[in-house]
Amino acid sequence: MPSQSDPPPIVVTNLCKSFGQKKVLNGISLTVAHGETVAVLGRSGTGKSVLLKLLIGLEPADSGVIRILDQEIAGIDTQRLDEIRKKIGFLFQQGALYDSLTVEENVEFPLARHTELSDSDRKEQARALLESVGLGQDDFRKMPSEISGGMQKRVGLARALALKPEILLCDEPTSGLDPITAGEVGKLISKLQRERKMTSIVVTHDIRGARAFADRMVVLHEGNILTEGTFEDLQRSDNQFVTRFLRDAA
Repeated sequence: MPSQSDPPPIVVTNLCKSFGQKKVLNGISLTVAHGETVAVLGRSGTGKSVLLKLLIGLEPADSGVIRILDQEIAGIDTQRLDEIRKKIGFLFQQGALYDSLTVEENVEFPLARHTELSDSDRKEQARALLESVGLGQDDFRKMPSEISGGMQKRVGLARALALKPEILLCDEPTSGLDPITAGEVGKLISKLQRERKMTSIVVTHDIRGARAFADRMVVLHEGNILTEGTFEDLQRSDNQFVTRFLRDAA
C-alpha cells in the first residue's frame, strides 16, 4: 500500500480541452489523495465524462498536465500507457458488457487478457468478484441481456475491480437506475472503496448518490470548477449555479 507521503495518484493541472469551437474544460486543476473518493458533479454536457477519458488517455488534452501514479500521461508511449491503465478500473456509464459473453465471462475477460492465471483460477476469481458485488451463482451464466440495468452495473463494477486497481474511475454509475437501485449501487461503491482503499473519481449528476460515497465533491460547470468540498461546504456556497444545482437535485 502507498504511504500518504507518496505523490498523489491523480494530479491535474490547468487542463484544457475543446472540440472545435466548444471549450469543454477551461484550465481546471484537481488533486485526488490516496484512498480519497471525489465526486465530480454537474449537468450533462459539462465535461465530466471528457475528464475521465483524458485521465486514461482515450482523448488527448489540448494543454495542461495529467499525472497518474506519478507519471505524466501526455506523450507517453503505448506500452507505458497500457501498464498504467492496468492499474485503473473503469466503470462505464452503460456497463459496456460484451453481449456475446456470459456475466462470468465478462469478469474473466481482463484476467484472461492481462494475467497468466489458469482457467480454474480465473473462474474462481471472477465468481468471488461477482459475489462481492451482490450477485449469486444463479446469475453467473446469464447473458447481459437477461439481467437488469442495476445488475449490469454490478457486473461492470466487478470487471473493473478484476485486476485489483489502485484507481477506480466511474462514469455515471447510477444513471438510468430507479432511486432504490441507484442507492444500492452507491452504497456498494462506498463499501468496496472502504475495503480496497482505492483512489476514486466518480462522475455523476446524482448528488444524493454522491453523498453516500464521496469524501469530497467538485462542481463542474461550463468547463470550470466552481467550488469543491463536502456537501455542507457546497451548501454554504454563494455561487448562484451551485445553489440552483443543489436545489434542483434535491
